Amino acid sequence: MMSNLYGDFNQKIDYVFKIVLIGDSAVGKSQLLARFARNEFSLDSKATIGVEFQTKTLIVDQKTVKAQIWDTAGQERYRAVTSAYYRGAVGAMLVYDMTKRQSFDHMARWLEELRGHADKNIVIMLIGNKCDLGSLRAVPTEDAQEFAERENLCFMETSALESTNVESAFMTVLTQIYRIISKKTLNAADGSEYEKSASLKGTRIIVPGQDSDPGGRKAGCCRSS
Repeated sequence: MMSNLYGDFNQKIDYVFKIVLIGDSAVGKSQLLARFARNEFSLDSKATIGVEFQTKTLIVDQKTVKAQIWDTAGQERYRAVTSAYYRGAVGAMLVYDMTKRQSFDHMARWLEELRGHADKNIVIMLIGNKCDLGSLRAVPTEDAQEFAERENLCFMETSALESTNVESAFMTVLTQIYRIISKKTLNAADGSEYEKSASLKGTRIIVPGQDSDPGGRKAGCCRSS
């Protein structure tokens, strides 16, 4: 799946998937987006003001998928954008800073808001960002895994700085969305397109047993049951 990732962009787009990034301010949402969309990282990144989004076109299971990824400030004064921000989203990255316990403790509130505005079966991944700062860790991996398992979320730890698991996290979510949507489309009696089959109904996202990657960092992934 990861080979020929970017494909020939002259071909038609088969699917457009909207993914939203949510979490407290300064947890690295914009840096994750910049690393995935442009393979960039800025040490003097400014806080996001309002809402911005970027797109990236790639190949998922031999289909051309355009990921439309939305990023907003995590500060309270921008919460008025929520309804439009979540509308049409089929995937979400719930991001905390693993060196700031408070940002993880706020995940339940962010998840509640997400589920209150988005489709109830949206594909969600919990992201523990800044795993390059291991000596400053304030959130044990086990705590995040327990939360993810309880809430049926995917889970990975990432580093936008070192590009650890960033592409893998986005590709896991995009692939999961694609497989759900393509299955629904195939099963639709009228051959309906993505827009008519985006409810994702009946899909349960779980975190399987924790495995170590070759680099020694640990991550979960999601699958449908």
